[in-house]
Amino acid sequence: MAEVKHMSNTVGKRRGKMVNGFDPSKAENLTEESMRMIDRRAKALGPAYRLFYSNPVEVKSARGVLLYDSRGDEYLDAYNNVVSVGHSHPRVVEAITRQLGTLCTHTRYLQNGIVEYAESLLPTFTDNIKHVMFTCTGSEANDLAMRIAQYHTGKSGIIVTSEAYHGNSHLTAGFSPSLGENSPLGTWVRRVPAPDSYRRDPADLGLWLAGEVARQIEDLERRGQGVAAFIADSLFSSDGIYSEPTNLLGPVAEVVRKAGGLFVADEVQSGFARSGTHFWGYARHGIRPDIITMGKPMGNGYPVAGVAVAPDVIESFGNDQRYFNTFGGNSVAMAAAQATFEVIRDECLQQNSERVGFIIKQGLTDLMDKFDFIGDVRGSGLYIGVELVEERAQKTPSSSRALQVVNALRERRVLISATGFHSNTLKIRPPLVFAEAHADRLLTEIEAVFRTCFGGSK
Repeated sequence: MAEVKHMSNTVGKRRGKMVNGFDPSKAENLTEESMRMIDRRAKALGPAYRLFYSNPVEVKSARGVLLYDSRGDEYLDAYNNVVSVGHSHPRVVEAITRQLGTLCTHTRYLQNGIVEYAESLLPTFTDNIKHVMFTCTGSEANDLAMRIAQYHTGKSGIIVTSEAYHGNSHLTAGFSPSLGENSPLGTWVRRVPAPDSYRRDPADLGLWLAGEVARQIEDLERRGQGVAAFIADSLFSSDGIYSEPTNLLGPVAEVVRKAGGLFVADEVQSGFARSGTHFWGYARHGIRPDIITMGKPMGNGYPVAGVAVAPDVIESFGNDQRYFNTFGGNSVAMAAAQATFEVIRDECLQQNSERVGFIIKQGLTDLMDKFDFIGDVRGSGLYIGVELVEERAQKTPSSSRALQVVNALRERRVLISATGFHSNTLKIRPPLVFAEAHADRLLTEIEAVFRTCFGGSK
């Protein structure tokens, strides 16, 4: 049997290890073919790359919300928001193919595509946002956003939530605590607790969080750094998926701006109709960000990301620093992004996200009457978290239950993941084309796994 010693153990997350990761020390039950592929991968790619699931999934093709391996086995994708309008969507494929056969170049030539896409996108934001700048990844977008914020304010401090993930560049890794204890945070970074609506009174969460932010600002100012920005994903994806209350971020923005900082909305995961009720996650909170960052779902799998910004925020940076990205905003990326945007609009995927997300959330909530280890069901649209606990009354997180469920669903060829500090919240985030039939299949399989793994109802 092939060796897999080249890969590090990736179970858990506290020391740089990954939630829901493959553990090579427990690989006895894999096929010879899988072991050979894993060994080849480890030798060629090195130890930094990770695989999902205790039994890694091989993928060869995909369509819509379904993935297929080399044997033709079908997997229901209830996790992947990168391909937000579905795997291999024909309109996106056609747009990329047509543009690649015509022209692919950078932004220093006059081209219609980049301007047309920016003009399509800008009206979806609050009216203070007037400009868009393009990058290749969400990490680059958040990196650029922080450079702009620090230059505009003349301050260095960045405030994030306790388990935030905002990227893997040198700068963004420095304010992404979810990367684990072996990934150092910047000395200019401060954390505030996640807005845990399950364990705290939702009515007081907004003022409480604003108070926590104010305390961190005071510390930054005392050390001569000040606050450049507070940045948050408005669904708090890595913190455990907290969608309520929707008045949470307004008080925070007020405190940050009073101290001279900017409010940055990281929409890489919560944007592009994901939350169902609104096109952008921050809009659920009724706020006007100074900077908005975008990524993953923007090009339906083609690398494209961006930063949307208010004119007064970008003026000095744009005049003094300039900005150029060889591949950011290239012709093919803009074609992919435009096609994806039009599919979301034309196929009414925001409405679909709200409708099908409600079905899933309601079905999971109904399961709480049967299973006492479901502590909380939360989320908006097609982004849902299910927090698993030892028993509901005590609210003690159960990492083992969550990871057991994730891997048991994988064996039934349904793909989700887990998130949060304790990795005990099931993370359900399917493509926006998820239909009622897919929701039914997901709910059926989840209930079956609950019964199989934990012995039936309470």
